Amino acid sequence: MGNSLSSTVKMADKRIAYKVDGEVQGVCFRDFTQQQAKKLGVKGFVQNASDGTVKGEAQGSESVLTEFVQHLNKGPRAARVTGVEQSDIEARQGERGFSVKY
Repeated sequence: MGNSLSSTVKMADKRIAYKVDGEVQGVCFRDFTQQQAKKLGVKGFVQNASDGTVKGEAQGSESVLTEFVQHLNKGPRAARVTGVEQSDIEARQGERGFSVKY
């Protein structure tokens, strides 16, 4: 019974691509994002982009992703977030955890 429930939950997972604008590099934003993701059980990654933004992908239930994006909008104390863009993308199977890409 537990197995069918967990596979149902996984099938309900949603994945988003996100981009965070503002003063978000050099302020521990990637580490902050990884900490929030781990607390919430979100899978995916975060990385600095060459245009000065932080971007990545996140996967989890819709409610968990909503909470995750709220954290992205706040950021760590030293950051100044001016906006978060997100778009739905195809969910991935077999991903473990949430990583920081350098």
